[in-house]
Amino acid sequence: MKCDFISLACSGIQDLVPYQPGKPVEELERELGLTDVIKLASNENPLGPSPRVLSAIQQGLSDITRYPDGGGYRLKRALSDKYAVAVDSLTLGNGSNDVIDLIGRAYLGSGDEVIYSEFSFVAYSIVTQASGATAVVTPAKAWGYDLDAMLTAITECTRIIFIANPNNPTGTWVTEQQLTAFLDQVPEQVLVVLDEAYTEYVEHPEFPNGLLLLERYPNLIVTRTFSKAYGLAGLRVGYAVSNVQIANILSRVRQPFNVNSLALLAAEVALSDDEYLAQGMALNKQGMALYQQALTAMGLSYIPSVGNFITVDFAMDAQPIYQAMLEAGVIVRPIASYGMPQHLRISIGLQEENERCLNTLNRVMNL
Repeated sequence: MKCDFISLACSGIQDLVPYQPGKPVEELERELGLTDVIKLASNENPLGPSPRVLSAIQQGLSDITRYPDGGGYRLKRALSDKYAVAVDSLTLGNGSNDVIDLIGRAYLGSGDEVIYSEFSFVAYSIVTQASGATAVVTPAKAWGYDLDAMLTAITECTRIIFIANPNNPTGTWVTEQQLTAFLDQVPEQVLVVLDEAYTEYVEHPEFPNGLLLLERYPNLIVTRTFSKAYGLAGLRVGYAVSNVQIANILSRVRQPFNVNSLALLAAEVALSDDEYLAQGMALNKQGMALYQQALTAMGLSYIPSVGNFITVDFAMDAQPIYQAMLEAGVIVRPIASYGMPQHLRISIGLQEENERCLNTLNRVMNL
């Protein structure tokens, strides 16, 4: 082969490192011949899907020969009714990652700058590099966002600022007062993308609801997902809420059938399943308390988290610990790619999964 097809790609994509998801259970089973594997690596809902969702999917199977509603009218209507937002302010995506990618495709190009924090979700760097824009990475403060540093980093070339609240992979968060003080100082022509993938897990009076800030800040875009608290990670449904002009622009680059028919149906039903959501919140709260207590007893530090995961600091290279846990059939998440080689992120699972993970970790640490 004489042609170098990599060199034919856009300059920003040539050096792009693909996103590395948490290791699938089936992959570990194939690699090590294991049959009893638990996965606590991808912040998935451990409850399994809601019975109401499963019933709706079963009823919808007969229609899969038809294209889905390209506009997602029923899901948009349900979101509009639940959150009191305009239907035409909504953009649906194949997960919130898809919406983030749409924002980058619509608003970024060569010469533009994107601000995001150290130790923040890797999708922001991927979108930035793929679009040919320049990343401006501000230093973290106590593993979270330093909003003052982000303000200082704004230039005439800044087009987008990404803020995850709560942040993945650290679980840190900013208060409503901190966020609004920040937004008050961001120029209107700079878009602020507030990634609220884990917002349903947070129970704190000072935690902001980005949707309530949209009218006050027309340059704000709020993204959310059904992959976490609503338990639909495998179906890939997310959405953005923004002012109508931004939503109109995003619709121009959105693929016409980017959310499949079963996903649209499942998300609509999940949105009204308050019992399932409450059950998941209670399970997460119980599991988080267990991890905090056990990690403290083991003498391990962790980053306080309001998400459905906890990030542990081993004060040493965490890769051997990760590998030893894999060999014991427990999948957690190494985050060296986030600049945190001494940490592992652990998703909150079912009680028996949490106990097994902690027992395995204790055994590995004492080898």
